[in-house]
Amino acid sequence: MKRIFTALVMLSFLNVAYGEETSSCQLNQIDRLNDATTLGEVRRYCNKTDSVSSIATRDKSQSGAISQRLSQEREAERGAFVLTPHRMNYLLPVYTTSSLTPTKNQSSSDVYQGLKTVEAQFQISLKFPLTFDSLFVPGDKIYGAFTLEAWWQVYAKDISSPFRETNYRPEIFYAMPLDWNPLGGNTGMAVGLEHQSNGRAGVQSRSWNRVYLNLAYERDRIVAYIRPWYRLPEDPKTDTNGAQGDDNPDIEDYFGHGEIGVGYDLDKYKVSMFGRGNVKTGKGAVTLNVTTPLYGKLRGYIKVFHGYGDSLIDYNHSQTRLGIGVTLNDLF
Repeated sequence: MKRIFTALVMLSFLNVAYGEETSSCQLNQIDRLNDATTLGEVRRYCNKTDSVSSIATRDKSQSGAISQRLSQEREAERGAFVLTPHRMNYLLPVYTTSSLTPTKNQSSSDVYQGLKTVEAQFQISLKFPLTFDSLFVPGDKIYGAFTLEAWWQVYAKDISSPFRETNYRPEIFYAMPLDWNPLGGNTGMAVGLEHQSNGRAGVQSRSWNRVYLNLAYERDRIVAYIRPWYRLPEDPKTDTNGAQGDDNPDIEDYFGHGEIGVGYDLDKYKVSMFGRGNVKTGKGAVTLNVTTPLYGKLRGYIKVFHGYGDSLIDYNHSQTRLGIGVTLNDLF
């Protein structure tokens, strides 16, 4: 039976869940049987829905880091609560910057004159299945997801430690495994629609919508992905303080048209790097993530960021940032 890889995105990697071995599937169907159901029908159902994924449970030595994680997520999705991690869930109590956010990007109010170069940052990212049976190919699924990022000036006591910026990222996507195994690896694909905004009004408002294609590859300890996107156009603003129209028409000059990433599992350490950018403008960003076991479910986390768009309010502001903290899950 072929190994099947389904990728997440990480930052964005794909988010397909794996099933259990066929025998376990048959046992799980017991409470759904009626008098007319035969054992053969149960076997055919389990073979159809789970054949693509049994290798992830039976032979973990031949499946990669993401396959093993998604196999665990599939088990969690059988419970009453089906929220599972999407991107990383982390807290950075220390997040430094080489360049403070320009005042023009924040507010004309004096409250923002006391910003500190060190703040806290955290992210909460969850997904949930919208379908539970295969749709077009065995193992495919539709998900909804939501990611919240926050930049907290917790050390700025003089200005009441405000949340400097908060970004909201809902999305819906279809994910599927691919029957393509280059160099003995596994591949997967996701297609999604994503909205991202900072929830502000007036000249501080930032938002955009995009559709994306995520192609990912896994082999042993290595994972890689490419994620091109297309921004959905908006009408120009007629009033800079109005709610209608494009808040940031030049955002693609800084965010670019896609993202690529690679990760490697070093047992005690997991290292990943991803970048995005615009070839025409020469602007973009690169992020390096390193995690290591810390205590229980917690992993130590070091994040290094350089470039534009650490947050939406800073989409056109370049800086170098270093963060130290903990995470509940890795990108892979």
